[in-house]
Amino acid sequence: MTDFKDFLNERLQNAEIKKEYDALEPEFAVIQAIIDARKETGLTQKELSERTGIAQGDISKLENGSANPSLRTLQRLAAGMNRQLKVAFVPIES
Repeated sequence: MTDFKDFLNERLQNAEIKKEYDALEPEFAVIQAIIDARKETGLTQKELSERTGIAQGDISKLENGSANPSLRTLQRLAAGMNRQLKVAFVPIES
């Protein structure tokens, strides 16, 4: 993992790449929140699928970043994990 972190840190020295990477942070945060919540509840993707009616393959796509969830999908996932979905708008740090 250190090799990747070194590679990433090296690439992020480029201002253009850093700008694009930072723009993706909200997507990464949503993906990580889904994964963390599912693991904290001790559910597999299949079990979460059964609870929500969302196909296991679609949950997998959400978790690997190849699909963008709607707000309704996020609400279904949260309910399936006995969680509450919160969305916040926060000030941009200068």
